[in-house]
Amino acid sequence: MQPGGRILTRHWPLDGQHADELLSARDDLVLEDDPPGAMSLRHEIATGTTSAETGSPDDGLTAGLARTGPLEFTQRDGPFTEYRRTLDVDDEGFVEHTEYRLKIPWFGWLFRLPVKGVLSRRISDDGWWSPPDRLDATQVLVLGLLAAAAMSAAFVNTLFTQTANFAADDFGVGDTGIGIAGAVVRAGIIFALPAAVLADRIGRRRVIVVVAWLAPLLSVLGAFAPTFGVLVATQTIARPMGIALAILVGVVAAEEMPRNSRAYAISVLAMASGFGAGIAVISLRLADLGESGWRLVYLVSAIWCLVALDLTRRLPETRRFRAARDETGAVHPPRLDRGRLLLLSAVAFAGNIFIAPASFFQNRYLTDIHGFSGGMIAVFSIAVGTPAAIGLILGGRIADTTGRKRLIAIALPLSTAAIVGAYSVGGPPLWLFSLAGGMLASAAYPALAVYRAELFPTGNRSRAAGLVTAAALLGGIGGLVTTGGLLDADWSYGSVMATLAIGQIVVTLLVVIAYPETAHRELEDLNPEDEPINIAGL
Repeated sequence: MQPGGRILTRHWPLDGQHADELLSARDDLVLEDDPPGAMSLRHEIATGTTSAETGSPDDGLTAGLARTGPLEFTQRDGPFTEYRRTLDVDDEGFVEHTEYRLKIPWFGWLFRLPVKGVLSRRISDDGWWSPPDRLDATQVLVLGLLAAAAMSAAFVNTLFTQTANFAADDFGVGDTGIGIAGAVVRAGIIFALPAAVLADRIGRRRVIVVVAWLAPLLSVLGAFAPTFGVLVATQTIARPMGIALAILVGVVAAEEMPRNSRAYAISVLAMASGFGAGIAVISLRLADLGESGWRLVYLVSAIWCLVALDLTRRLPETRRFRAARDETGAVHPPRLDRGRLLLLSAVAFAGNIFIAPASFFQNRYLTDIHGFSGGMIAVFSIAVGTPAAIGLILGGRIADTTGRKRLIAIALPLSTAAIVGAYSVGGPPLWLFSLAGGMLASAAYPALAVYRAELFPTGNRSRAAGLVTAAALLGGIGGLVTTGGLLDADWSYGSVMATLAIGQIVVTLLVVIAYPETAHRELEDLNPEDEPINIAGL
């Protein structure tokens, strides 16, 4: 066992019930190969042959194992880079000895106890933390790296949103200026689109590595901006690198995950994004150090260079992209399905008319209406945002097991109503509505987000995801400019958000009426342009 491996030893009573379970190859988190002798020994136990020979079931089990020797089960399919389970007997009963090594970058600590619980037969593998499908070692490695990349992308994408209010106060800029600035930064999507197109030509991995470095390094420049305009300019370039990273992370997840676990993967990445955004929110405490304290938050961006370094070292190219290349190493994109692109773009545009201002103006609302400080905003965001992870995990599992459309039809309208309510009240109801809105929106998110990669073939999957993201940002720009203007015209936050919520109604109707159900279907089934492949054999 190499360094980093784990050893688990358990003792079991020597009886028929435990014998049947322990002598059978596992088929849960890991699928085991049957070792020589195990099948015949199970047959002897089932027919009572060993008992007849020795006169005692326990003695028969001991004699059977003594004849076959310790049984060694190995992994046929599963997430471990190393795995061996040995079964033997001693004076006290069965001795089950399991050695395993699981590589989950960055988030291995989160899964250590559940995995140990399954292998020790204390808990089921069908828990909140596990995907509906059994993942292999490559998928586990990739998902961990993508989660780290999602944290970096979320931090960069959240940075200007969280600090704009403080920077505007420092530079003497009003609500209209903030709204315009947010729109300009979002218009920087034009710098992300070439990365998405290039990823369909030269590969996902190479582009991800580049933008993973550029996103934090360019973000740091905001700390040295001499004017609000220069700050906006730096983030108009930096934020699109984070957007490109987020786009490609979603594409890679869809291409690498099994058919019943794509929404689960999106929910894991969204949860990781929440951690990244949470770090940006926590860093807001630095803004309380003085009028220019917000500059220190931009310096925190440098920590994400560690993620870029890890991606450079360990992220493989997706197996679907490798399979799509011809003899020259090129991928020839098929004709882009304009109907699907228009449908998904319309949903993204309409949805972000509400989502972007609801997120962007939250800090302004909490500061101006409720007098929150930077530290109190951080507390609020963590208190109401952290439980949203429950919504993400549940939403991902529901979307994969029962379908995407029904979940969206229920969760999206309810989350919108709760968020509008949060912008209309104060005190405990503000916290409760925000909590409910966040959890319900999080539950709908995996189902909505996974469509962007599922409905397009490998040759133009990144490009299509980029264009849909661009449509979302355009909708966000319209929502931001409208919100800023209406607030300066003395509209209340609640009335503005209630008006913009019409966009979410449009989204719900389009999904229910026009979206296909994609749960339980392979990407190649959804996109016949791609040849069917066996991803496990690549």
